[in-house]
Amino acid sequence: MTLRAPSGPAHPTPAARSGGRRLLPYLLLLPGAAWLLLFFGVPLVQLAAASLYDPSGSLSTGYAMTWAFGNYPDVVQAYWPQFLRSFGYAGSALVLALLLGYPLAYAIAQRAGRWKNLLLVCVVAPMFTSFLVRTLAWKTILSDHGALVGLLRDVHLLGPDGRLLATPFAVVLGLTYNFLPFLVLPLYVSLERMDRRVLEAAADLYANPVQVFRRVTLPLSRPGLVAGTLLFFIPASGDYINAELLGTPNEYMIGNVIDSAFLVRLDYPQGAALSFLLMAAILAVVFGYLRRAGTEDVL
Repeated sequence: MTLRAPSGPAHPTPAARSGGRRLLPYLLLLPGAAWLLLFFGVPLVQLAAASLYDPSGSLSTGYAMTWAFGNYPDVVQAYWPQFLRSFGYAGSALVLALLLGYPLAYAIAQRAGRWKNLLLVCVVAPMFTSFLVRTLAWKTILSDHGALVGLLRDVHLLGPDGRLLATPFAVVLGLTYNFLPFLVLPLYVSLERMDRRVLEAAADLYANPVQVFRRVTLPLSRPGLVAGTLLFFIPASGDYINAELLGTPNEYMIGNVIDSAFLVRLDYPQGAALSFLLMAAILAVVFGYLRRAGTEDVL
């Protein structure tokens, strides 16, 4: 009679274990990739198809796929002022946000001490309320009969009939306020990681404060600066709520035109073509900015 050793569970070979470890990152990516494909890729393809529909169609009669590439030059010719206005307002708001946000982020990161967490909460606290409610609050603040306009008239910074609401200034101010946290937080992260001993060494080498900022602080904060400006500029360029509530049709941005094309005029080919052109324009600005800044590695 031959005795055999009891058989146990087979152990994976080192090669099998190595293969499983190599596959694990891809398996972890599958849920996110599926989500992007279903809720971004598929709608993007549908939007591209809608932009090439016959513009003479309608929701009631249906749209025929005629590969109408002429929709693109038509919408550019009709709405190029709104495109330029959108980037102009977003750029102006970005400059104002940098003037406000960089000193704020630096103060929180380097000077706040035990008040740092409280100040960070104050920066993000407006995000706890609705975007629409925050913008309506600014409509009240800038109203013709509000305290701010009354004060400016009293000190003769505004004429008797001067106003802030329904002006480009109001739209830019609303964009600045609503998207400011997207600029401040990345800046804070970069500035908070900065070693103060580097600043002290620059001062020891007889650099004045302006030289320290230009040669040390600004280069070290560049990753946060690039990320923050992109996070601010991209949504600000496509925004339409601020122009809708704080401006007039003379201040409408391209987002207002897209909103009207889809929801009011029900012109889906025009709305889809405008959306794709806006996306392409923003991507061109972003990649041009990154190329000029020499910070492609930030992505």
